[in-house]
Amino acid sequence: MKQPSLSQLRAFAAVAEHLHFRDAAAAIGMSQPALSGAVSALEEALGVQLLERTTRKVLLSPAGERLAVRAHAVLDAVGELLEEAEAAQAPFTGVLRLGVIPTVAPYLLPTVLRLVHTRYPELDLQVHEEQTSSLLEGLAAGRLDLLLLAVPLGVPGVTELPLFDEDFVLVTPEDHPLAGRADIPREALRELKLLLLDEGHCLRDQALDICREAGRTEGAPVTTTAAGLSTLVQLVAGGLGVTLLPRTAVKVETARDTALSVGDFADPAPSRRIALAMRTGAARQSEFEELAGSLRDAMKRLPVRMAPAAPAAPAAPAVPAGTDA
Repeated sequence: MKQPSLSQLRAFAAVAEHLHFRDAAAAIGMSQPALSGAVSALEEALGVQLLERTTRKVLLSPAGERLAVRAHAVLDAVGELLEEAEAAQAPFTGVLRLGVIPTVAPYLLPTVLRLVHTRYPELDLQVHEEQTSSLLEGLAAGRLDLLLLAVPLGVPGVTELPLFDEDFVLVTPEDHPLAGRADIPREALRELKLLLLDEGHCLRDQALDICREAGRTEGAPVTTTAAGLSTLVQLVAGGLGVTLLPRTAVKVETARDTALSVGDFADPAPSRRIALAMRTGAARQSEFEELAGSLRDAMKRLPVRMAPAAPAAPAAPAVPAGTDA
């Protein structure tokens, strides 16, 4: 069996997508005769008929349907290879697909976007806001390059680059007994009517962990009706309970309503750590580590405590000439 060329695979994939030779040729910038010849050459190389041609339309044969999936996978892999090569040649250029959790995105993205715009203007940053489980799946599958989220994750094959730690505060109605206090004991969480995010949000799990550490029992009232922090805060303003809020979210979420009050916990206050996360051994690892350092500097003006930088990963050992990597 002859080895198919990328040009042949690209031509076949275009025909499989459009089921029309003229449209497929226009989509990939190839003349119609050249495209038809490339598909015929691919059929000859593979020894199977990929298309059923009629005077009116083009159909995929049963073998063509199966092989079209493989052809797309090969072309996607080649595209990723070229992207990696481009990134290696010119750091902070090309596409960077950043995944961000919803309880971080509204409060940190302005700083991230400002930094990228001023310091890395050639970087094409694409932002995807998703919950943690979806982000990790995207990172593992190669759909995402870098994540901005709460850690620790404890996921094999994922390296965390710490950025900062931030305290949680207690948001209450202004007439609540704990409103505005600066020394709220964690034990106060044991009996409060606590409002939390829906299941799937890591902030919900963190809040429940804090409550368990404070001695809150499983039977204590917990109302879960909100899909976002903005809704949670409005429920608090309406007198339905209290909630925990990360300090970076306070200015955005509480400034709109004077019926709210923010109280601080006594030291040591409950907190969370925010970090970048990448695939261990990523081709752009040094680039991501530099970005993490730049973000730490840019975020010093936020109400957070800088986390220590992660130790640099050891460089991969050199492969002697003449051996297979």
